[in-house]
Amino acid sequence: MPIEKRVLPNGVRVLVERAPHVQSAAIGLWCRTGSRHERPGEEGITHLIEHMLFKGTKHRSAKQIAEDIEGRGGMLNAFTDKEQTCYYCRVLADDVAVGVDVLADMMVHSLLDTDELAREKHVVLEEIKRGEDEPGDHVHELHLQYRWGDHPLGKPIIGTKESVSSFSRDDLTRYVGRRYRAENVVLAVAGNVDPDAFRALAEEKLADFVASEPEDTVSRPVGVAGKHEVAKDVEQVHFCIGTDSCSVYDDDLYVAAVLDGVLGSGMSSRLFQEIREKRGLAYAIGSYNLAYTSGGAFTVYGGTGLETWNQVQSLVREEFDKLIRDGVPGDELRRTKKLLSGNMVLALEGMSARMMRATRNEFVHGRDVPVEETLARIEAVTPAQVQEMALRILAEDRITTTAIGPF
Repeated sequence: MPIEKRVLPNGVRVLVERAPHVQSAAIGLWCRTGSRHERPGEEGITHLIEHMLFKGTKHRSAKQIAEDIEGRGGMLNAFTDKEQTCYYCRVLADDVAVGVDVLADMMVHSLLDTDELAREKHVVLEEIKRGEDEPGDHVHELHLQYRWGDHPLGKPIIGTKESVSSFSRDDLTRYVGRRYRAENVVLAVAGNVDPDAFRALAEEKLADFVASEPEDTVSRPVGVAGKHEVAKDVEQVHFCIGTDSCSVYDDDLYVAAVLDGVLGSGMSSRLFQEIREKRGLAYAIGSYNLAYTSGGAFTVYGGTGLETWNQVQSLVREEFDKLIRDGVPGDELRRTKKLLSGNMVLALEGMSARMMRATRNEFVHGRDVPVEETLARIEAVTPAQVQEMALRILAEDRITTTAIGPF
């Protein structure tokens, strides 16, 4: 069914995708704010606020927030990204009103209690330590820091030990007052829901948001090529090899998606076949695209032994050069398009994926983007476009390599 959009009098947007054939609903309360909106000295504050909104409101304790969802068989969670924060739940169809009430209570009536803040800062510091202890995860954030430096998109979402330790309750309330504004907020649902009743709930629960301040503009990040090897007492070399790519607004965004598909998406991709299947040099090897409003990144990632690290780098370079020199044959291009299209359609059988796709399209395009439109954009990509993009972004002097290993 089509997604129904309503803008509340205060500017909050409400998106409803009705799916009467399921017995549940996925609800997301989003704010268009992330680490890229943080000002100097605020590194990690968006993520810390996400944690704090679970720590109690004027009406619920932290335990009651969890029990009101989980005690009805639902689930509750949140995430912070570079440009968005989302608080979401999955509930049975009869409990949609409870789900909306809990999410709205968290965002509108959070206490941001000072005692809870002291404890939660310690929790986030432990999370930072855990990330540093897991090089397969940490290398991705480190890679963007080396690639984009001081640009807002290069900053780690979680912040630093120094920045997180420094935050006071006043810092959090100032940031919430600046970013958690009506025009930045979207309430979205996909599932078995009555659209009119849901919109009435939204208007009741989210009426306290006030109008937004103008959005801070940010320039396109320009990556710095280079090689960075970080010594750590681990068994493998965990690596990212990458370059700048497309923003969500670039015309060749879907060309980048196909290039990613050819090189590193799935077991049939070139990198997986050459490095894992043919030579057994890695367990994990693949690639991904990150696309933000002002820029993007294409990254190959994996893990290998120290003795095979140079060989793996050479093989990745060979695959880049083959794509630049020879392009992609028609049959491989068709298979890759089918993989991308099929993965998207299969993912959208889940209500959470539908809710998240609707909201991201609203933030980026201000409208519902039909699945058929996206599939047509993928299908329209030509071999010449993929080869031209490979030539433009995969040249050797554009590449940044970041590795954590037993150097």
